Amino acid sequence: MTTDPRIELVKSQIRDVPNFPKPGILFKDITPLLAHPKAFNASLDLLGERLQDLEADTVVGMESRGFIFGAALAAKMHLPFVPARKPGKLPAETVKVEYALEYGKDALEMHVDALHEGARVLIVDDLVATGGTAKATAELVEKLGGTVAGFAFVVELGFLEGAHELAPHPVHSLVRY
Repeated sequence: MTTDPRIELVKSQIRDVPNFPKPGILFKDITPLLAHPKAFNASLDLLGERLQDLEADTVVGMESRGFIFGAALAAKMHLPFVPARKPGKLPAETVKVEYALEYGKDALEMHVDALHEGARVLIVDDLVATGGTAKATAELVEKLGGTVAGFAFVVELGFLEGAHELAPHPVHSLVRY
C-alpha cells in the first residue's frame, strides 16, 4: 500500500520535543507545520477530503490549537466555525461542561446560540491523546441540540487510546503515533 506523499509532508513537519511540558513526556509540536504553508495546506486538504462524507454543517474547534485547524478547515469546507473556549472568555451567555484531567478538572464553554437545533458538527483539534477535551466538546455540542458528525485530528497518540473514548463517532487522524 502506498502512502499519500502529502501525509509524509505533514509528518515531516511535526517536531518531537522531549521532556515538555514535564520530564518523561515526548511532545508532538505542530508549530513547524503551521510555519510551512505547503504542509499546512496539505493537512487541510487531506482532512477535507476525508471528511466530505460526514455531511457536517458546522465545525467546532477547541481552545487553542483547535481554533487554528478548525477555522481553516471550516473556511476550506465553506462551513461556519464555532469556538469552544476556556471559561470566562466568551462575551455572551454560555453553556459549560467540566471534564477531568489527570490532576484536577478543566472546563469548556460555548455560546448558547452557537448551534442550530440538529446541527451536524465536526469537532476538530490538532491532536487527540486521552480524548477528554474532545469528549467534553461533544457533550457541549449535544447540550446545545447538535449531533456529533465526527472528529478530526492532525495527530493521534494511538497508544493513549483517546480515539476509542470518542466512539461511536467516526475519528479521522492524519498521523498516528
